[in-house]
Amino acid sequence: MRIAFRTDASIRIGNGHVMRCLTLADALRDRGASCTFFCRAHDGHLIEYVTARGHQGTLLPARKNDELNRALETGHAAWLGTSWEDDATETIRAIDSDHPDWLVVDHYALDERWERAMRPRCRRIMAIDDLADRPHHCELLLDQNLGRKTSDYEHLIPADAIALTGPRYALLRPGFAQRRSESLARRVSPDLKTVLLNMGGVDKDNVTSLVLKTMSKATLPADTRVIVVMGPHAPWQSDVRTLAGQMPFATQVLVGVSDMAGLMTTSDLAIGAAGSTAWERCCLGLPTIQLVLADNQAEAAVALAQCGAAIGISSIDSIASELPRALHKMQHDHSVLHHLSRRAADICDGLGTASVAAHLLDVSGVNGATQ
Repeated sequence: MRIAFRTDASIRIGNGHVMRCLTLADALRDRGASCTFFCRAHDGHLIEYVTARGHQGTLLPARKNDELNRALETGHAAWLGTSWEDDATETIRAIDSDHPDWLVVDHYALDERWERAMRPRCRRIMAIDDLADRPHHCELLLDQNLGRKTSDYEHLIPADAIALTGPRYALLRPGFAQRRSESLARRVSPDLKTVLLNMGGVDKDNVTSLVLKTMSKATLPADTRVIVVMGPHAPWQSDVRTLAGQMPFATQVLVGVSDMAGLMTTSDLAIGAAGSTAWERCCLGLPTIQLVLADNQAEAAVALAQCGAAIGISSIDSIASELPRALHKMQHDHSVLHHLSRRAADICDGLGTASVAAHLLDVSGVNGATQ
């Protein structure tokens, strides 16, 4: 079976869309499928990482003027770097005569118009979405956000399409499910010694540095250990490394981590963005202080806080005042960590990727009622 992916990464977009598609592609390849990625050549496009993982990758041409995408019919249209019509034409040209069995599209700037244009070049379409803000012309839709209901897409997808909704379908790498039991076991008697700081693969606004500066003034024990994880295209690596060397406790900066599940398992607390990494933390029951770094993270952040699975910082401007209070509370009351861990672990078990892959490969099953 041949699977095509249309998704992008960039300094502006971040890495999350490509990374979750890669997770799904790895699972499909392990089950005998062949996967090809079609990505626009934005700064930070990650196509080399895609091919290094053993998949085929094709770059669509970059545009010199992002304002080519001036018809803002969708809220994230500027992320595409061109019009949806030109993107469809270039993707069709890149696919050429190779009709994939599935075309998976994970892009906030694309909707049913683009998907209808792609119909002559593929047999079936899967849309990955987080927003429920535009229609899709697809056989299968995935929205892995907490609190998302299939009824949210009732009038946005065809009546006979399948909608997979909620974190039970979160696209996590297999290492997270494999580490789940170990991670949960060590949180029965929680402590606060190792803090994992990860603001996503890009962190274009350098929130990492702001968090580190705030932590340096907090009343944390001298034996506290901080591990900072950054993506290979993160633009503020040098600044963060300089700050790390000035911290009053051991602070390590890691770039391009391959075993995130292992790092999370051995960490006592995460400070991170409320993006797709949230489901990784939930799978491992990792207590979290979360920040919203993009509008599309806000809904999931609210849902996680409401169910007691994370403590939210109300805004980036509030980090200096709210983060020390949250750290002080956790340091002196470990029951907070225990409560956060239990609530988070109830949300996601890490088996979603296998379930989604099964839906794609079981073609006969994609012809029924919404799940």
